[in-house]
Amino acid sequence: MATMIPPVKLKWLEHLNSSWITEDSESIATREGVAVLYSKLVSNKEVVPLPQQVLCLKGPQLPDFERESLSSDEQDHYLDALLSSQLALAKMVCSDSPFAGALRKRLLVLQRVFYALSNKYHDKGKVKQQQHSPESSSGSADVHSVSERPRSSTDALIEMGVRTGLSLLFALLRQSWMMPVSGPGLSLCNDVIHTAIEVVSSLPPLSLANESKIPPMGLDCLSQVTTFLKGVTIPNSGADTLGRRLASELLLGLAAQRGSLRYLLEWIEMALGASAVVHTMEKSKLLLSQEGMISFDCFMTILMQMRRSLGSSADRSQWREPTRTSDGLCSLYEAALCLFEEVCRMASDYSRTCASPDSIQTGDAPIVSETCEVYVWGSNSSHQLVEGTQEKILQPKLAPSFSDAQTIEAGQYCTFVISTDGSVRACGKGSYGRLGLGDSNNQSTLKKLTFEPHRSIKKVSSSKGSDGHTLAFTTEGEVFSWGDGDYGKLGHGNSSTQKYPKLIQGPLQGKVCAFFLKLKNELSFHKCYFNHC
Repeated sequence: MATMIPPVKLKWLEHLNSSWITEDSESIATREGVAVLYSKLVSNKEVVPLPQQVLCLKGPQLPDFERESLSSDEQDHYLDALLSSQLALAKMVCSDSPFAGALRKRLLVLQRVFYALSNKYHDKGKVKQQQHSPESSSGSADVHSVSERPRSSTDALIEMGVRTGLSLLFALLRQSWMMPVSGPGLSLCNDVIHTAIEVVSSLPPLSLANESKIPPMGLDCLSQVTTFLKGVTIPNSGADTLGRRLASELLLGLAAQRGSLRYLLEWIEMALGASAVVHTMEKSKLLLSQEGMISFDCFMTILMQMRRSLGSSADRSQWREPTRTSDGLCSLYEAALCLFEEVCRMASDYSRTCASPDSIQTGDAPIVSETCEVYVWGSNSSHQLVEGTQEKILQPKLAPSFSDAQTIEAGQYCTFVISTDGSVRACGKGSYGRLGLGDSNNQSTLKKLTFEPHRSIKKVSSSKGSDGHTLAFTTEGEVFSWGDGDYGKLGHGNSSTQKYPKLIQGPLQGKVCAFFLKLKNELSFHKCYFNHC
């Protein structure tokens, strides 16, 4: 007897199409053959069973037998309602019969074979279909094939044209350098590179940073252009001095637009390599004027753009700049060192924003001195996300209220923020004094806590269950606690609610705590452990 199957979700896998095309279609005519093929669908997870729906046995509302006699119209109405309910119940039961289950399996197997055949032989690359799970208990679904458009002959011709066009352009540029300049102005090669620099400079910052949105052909073109320009920058490449300088400027512009450490380091490597060749030429007394140089204004424009986007907290008086010559140029070697120093500064600033609060030592300056971006989402039922309304936030949303946060702790319907100065602010549900603000009121905006004696807070940990309590770890190695005090969880020797932060003393008095465990979800109570010296 065939087993009844629940509603299912269909998920056809493209790489299995070839195996389904070769299946023996005659086996579908027997229940045994269908069972084997259906088990293959389940084992490959192309058919995912969904939870069985609850059978609804609630019938129509009928009158009690003690009521007065009904009119003819009322009797007809109740009779129709009873018959409709019985028919719906019979239809539901019959749809789950062994025969119906076997029929649905056969249909799913046929659907899978048809999908494989249509995907391989009919409208491949043109029809994009989506899969849908069934909406009814019958398990049926509108299943469509999903296929990607293959590489067409038109695409191949375009790619061939682009590749050959670039090769021809590079050959003409190399040949142009070998020909004497007939008149004043830029040569053909230098004119082309100069135009490319103007185009790249006119783009918004980081226009080429998202490589996932650049087609493969575009990435291949960037790679070819970069390789060509790197070869041009070497002093013995055959290009003239101006051409080598323009090539290095265009390479720097492309590296800045792509916004990746890899490309910036590749430019630094190129600049140092070209400078090494220049140094060798100086020893051989073969050095030409203005060799191994780059436009000072071009380099500083890109460098300042990086610094503005970074918003670095470093002392601006310590920022290094290359030496500018009377011709408005600067050394490639100095430019490479300045760019490398800027990359190191960016990495240092980024590491500060990602550092753990545990790395702060007593008396240290705050980890982060500039603003940061904080995104929030989820329940806002008690204003714990400080977003005005109490509606759920279904997608990450930028929260300006947390812009100066150093550390954020999400508690039970509340949120705590440690600022860069070591102060703590809280918002959200205030019952049992869990916010530490002296009352049990809800707070729709961040409000600063008062610590007596005054302390700079290093870390906060708030419970995620029960009635809510919080521990705060100071830079001096002391621990404060507040909120619900059941079971003595606050460590003050009693079970009272504490609405203000209170320093834990007792055995911890005079001790310096090294760390404390993060509070976990509670069922009834939990213990907090402290390591101290």
